[in-house]
Amino acid sequence: MRRFALLATLLFAAGAQAAEPIAIDVHRDPNCGCCKAWIKHLEANGFAVTDHVESDMAAVKSRQGVPYSLGSCHTAVIDGKFVEGHVPAADILKLRQQPDLIGAAAPGMPVGSPGMEMGEHHDAYQVIGVARDGSQRVLADYPAH
Repeated sequence: MRRFALLATLLFAAGAQAAEPIAIDVHRDPNCGCCKAWIKHLEANGFAVTDHVESDMAAVKSRQGVPYSLGSCHTAVIDGKFVEGHVPAADILKLRQQPDLIGAAAPGMPVGSPGMEMGEHHDAYQVIGVARDGSQRVLADYPAH
């Protein structure tokens, strides 16, 4: 019986820990609807979003070190790393596990990415990781369908 109580306590603690929301700051233009939809995607996937409405997104991107070629409509910050554009929540979790990267981006505004859903159409897109030395690599590849 004692083992059962210990096991139950450990499982409860693990479940409670897993349920804690992950803090992320999202910087966005006040008039962007897809940014709000991406925030909803994050919240539905366990993130606690602090929403920052910005008047100068170019300055935010520059401050965070987002390469111009990877730009999109909003910029988030998690664990000191940037998340640019419509990056899926699962890829943000992967980014957090890669200490060599300073950020990840889903360049442009690909249809079908989180926050850019428009029916059944999905553009092909990639999530690109950016290393401290500026090099880039593909973190995830999403085909069109």
